[in-house]
Amino acid sequence: MTNGEPLSRSAGVRVFLAFAFAYFFSALLRAVTATLAPTFGAELGLRAADLGLLAGAYFLGFAAMQLPLGSALDRRGPRFVLLGLLSVAVLGCAAFALATSLGALIGARVMIGVGVSACLMAPLTCYRARFSPAAQLRANSWMLMTGSLGMVASTLPVQWLLPHWGWRGLFWALAALLMVAMLGVAWLVPGSTAAPHESPSRGAGYREILFHPTFVRSAPMGFFIYGGLIAIQALWAGPWLTRVAGWTAPQAAGGLFVINLSMLAAFLAWGTVMPRWTARGVSVHRLMAVGLPVALAWLALLVVWPEALGAWAWAVWCVACTFVSLSQPAIGQAFPAAQAGRALSAYNLVIFAGVFCLQWGIGLLIDVLMAAGIGEPHAFRMAFGAFGACSVLAYVWYVWPPRRWRGRPVGQ
Repeated sequence: MTNGEPLSRSAGVRVFLAFAFAYFFSALLRAVTATLAPTFGAELGLRAADLGLLAGAYFLGFAAMQLPLGSALDRRGPRFVLLGLLSVAVLGCAAFALATSLGALIGARVMIGVGVSACLMAPLTCYRARFSPAAQLRANSWMLMTGSLGMVASTLPVQWLLPHWGWRGLFWALAALLMVAMLGVAWLVPGSTAAPHESPSRGAGYREILFHPTFVRSAPMGFFIYGGLIAIQALWAGPWLTRVAGWTAPQAAGGLFVINLSMLAAFLAWGTVMPRWTARGVSVHRLMAVGLPVALAWLALLVVWPEALGAWAWAVWCVACTFVSLSQPAIGQAFPAAQAGRALSAYNLVIFAGVFCLQWGIGLLIDVLMAAGIGEPHAFRMAFGAFGACSVLAYVWYVWPPRRWRGRPVGQ
């Protein structure tokens, strides 16, 4: 199959399934610390900041890879890059299973983050070269749906397996399943997906991407709103339910199951409706501008009235935040195909830098507030309120940027 040749429907389905299987475990590994947080807290005596750092270490490794990953995807193709990095994820899972200290756990989480750093960018780069724009939106949404399925698997299923396997046994099993994913990618994904008649080495570098009006307008929103969505879904929703709402660990795992199942349904719906809406001229920019205020207002309600709102309310917030996911494929479409890997990876770097900073930063702020004598539930609410204020400013920047960045917005 030649570079950039459009895939047939059956070949496209096979490629999607191979990528989705790998991304499923990437998302499971991202979110599993929320379910395991009570276990780590009891076994290792971790504070809120320690839990934030342990969960965020994944995103630190993930974010550190994004810029070199973008260049590698454009030059070597998604299959080659993804297979090489997944082998690091296998080693990271094994190291996590063997770790006996917080430092060793953090180092293993960094390895895992590095290893799965291409699990979404590799398929999006492939889809940019081989799928139509409408099919790209569908495939992106359904990849995120697969990620939500992985997050669903990280909740009650992990909680059920934990007494039988222990958290170390779970990570040995994940190492084996990642090896199965590597076999699927090697077998089903074509060897190169560079855009036809374009040489990635001749494309503009990151400077042109980073100073593009579309990228500049979207970056704060990606950092705070998209990054915050992942940070809370993958970690802080669980501690909120146990430490603010007073739920038990099994109840919190059930709540996380509801949250992630709702996200799965939301992304399934996006993948179904977006190709139809784009065919009718519906603007992605307008959808985000209209939809995201719902998420911002709902977060304020959660902070002000936490006692009466449980997991279902966090599920509503997460679903409302999925409007921001539309920015990701739109960023790829804003640049030539030969720059798609770099553009997508640069935006992903912004998102996951936000995840790391918010996961750790929320934990640090909670600890500082508690050290100042503020009760834990109120410390959580104040930290989440600070995050909400930053999200509002990021939204305002996207909708009403300074004059020099008022170029053609994403999806316009």
